[in-house]
Amino acid sequence: YVAASETCALDIIGATFLRQVEPGEIVTIDDKGLHSIKPFPAARPRPCIFEHIYFSRPDSYVTGSSVYQVRKNIGRELARESPVAADLVIPVPDSGTPAAIGYAQESGIPFELGIIRNHYVGRTFIEPSDQIRHLGVKLKHNANRWELAGKRVVLVDDSIVRGTTSVKIVDMVRSAGAAEVHMRIASPPT
Repeated sequence: YVAASETCALDIIGATFLRQVEPGEIVTIDDKGLHSIKPFPAARPRPCIFEHIYFSRPDSYVTGSSVYQVRKNIGRELARESPVAADLVIPVPDSGTPAAIGYAQESGIPFELGIIRNHYVGRTFIEPSDQIRHLGVKLKHNANRWELAGKRVVLVDDSIVRGTTSVKIVDMVRSAGAAEVHMRIASPPT
């Protein structure tokens, strides 16, 4: 038996997904097999929305759903709720990408990579100071100027935590020559 926080970890090692650990369940594994107890009274599940919006890898399966499909469906809904005339749908990579794909598919506006992500930089929202977070944003993302120049852009991101990244990303897209920037956030208000 193998226990993992995400199903994509099972795929990597060739394990078969059996089931998720239930809320309030304690699972033990010993030489006699897998054992489960539920010592707490049943309660309504309260999963964290950020598992589907941001934390989980898109190739994982969480609370009965494909994370990738949930994110694309959120993007589709976002296009229905917040339409705008534009030339391109651009994701804030990487976690905004599936929602941007859904937005583009629903709206009929072409999807392009207008921001390129440096994969050698970690998550910037957890850095301890504004100065380090701002530098992290510059190191993490770069505008693809040739796609953005003169275009009306729908910029799709997964969520807003502090807002500092969003401001910098919008400024970067504007500085790259976008004629208009329309920010859309996939995460519903909490």
